[in-house]
Parts: sequence; C-alpha cells; structure tokens
Amino acid sequence: MEQNDILDSQFAEIKPRRRNLLPWWIKVFTWLYLLLGAMIPIILILGLAKYKFNISLFGLETNDPLSALGLFLVFIILLKGISAFGLWFEKDWAIIVAQIDAILSIATCVCMMIYPLLVSDANLKFRLELILLIPYLLKINSIKLSW
Repeated sequence: MEQNDILDSQFAEIKPRRRNLLPWWIKVFTWLYLLLGAMIPIILILGLAKYKFNISLFGLETNDPLSALGLFLVFIILLKGISAFGLWFEKDWAIIVAQIDAILSIATCVCMMIYPLLVSDANLKFRLELILLIPYLLKINSIKLSW
C-alpha cells in the first residue's frame, strides 16, 4: 500500500515562475511598455480633445494621435502593453502575443528602412531597434516550450 504524505500534495503543485525565464533586459522593457500601455487611454482622450503631441516609434512619427498613422502607433504601443502584461503576469497567451508583437515590430522597422529607398534616392538607415527586437523574438521562441 502506497503512503501519501501531506507535503507531497502541497509541493506537487508548485511550479517554477515563468517570469524567471525572462532575461533582465526583457523585464526592463516589460515595465516600460506596461507604463506606456497604461497611457493609451490618456492619449486617446487627449486626441479626442484635439490636443496635438508627438508620438514616435520605429521611425514613424505623428503629431495627431487620431490620424491613421497615430492610431497605428497607438495600436503598436497597446499591443506591446498587452504583451508586457501577459509576460509579467505569466499568462498562457503571453508568448503568442509577444511573438506577434515582435514580428509586427520587426516588419515595421524593416519597412521604415526600405521606404526611403523606394520614394527617393536616400541612403539606407539602419533602425537600431532591430538590435533588440531580433534577440527578443529569438528569446521568446526559445522559451515557448518552457512557458
């Protein structure tokens, strides 16, 4: 007859923290995008009140948060905020949203590198964000199974 110990049942449900799978630099950006994501309602309310202010990300820049470009930037920041929320609070869906966020961000950066070449004889401008976005995507992909 097998003897069950009370402690076995208590410790059987303890899982390692998913947050510990994230390196320190992803944790720093997680907090940054949590704060920026929390500002989205304020940005939209100020936009409805006709306030103009600068929004810039990945080489895209606008002064009107309710323009098509402004709404696209708000969407990207909101997606990053949702991704950061999911990663920090260890949600099951966090890795999928983080992958979508990373792929969309990389695609936006690459488009902003190529666009000036298509519309004029400008030089190629390397987007420094790629230095963090590509390792971010690789790290997210590597911890997907452990998550």
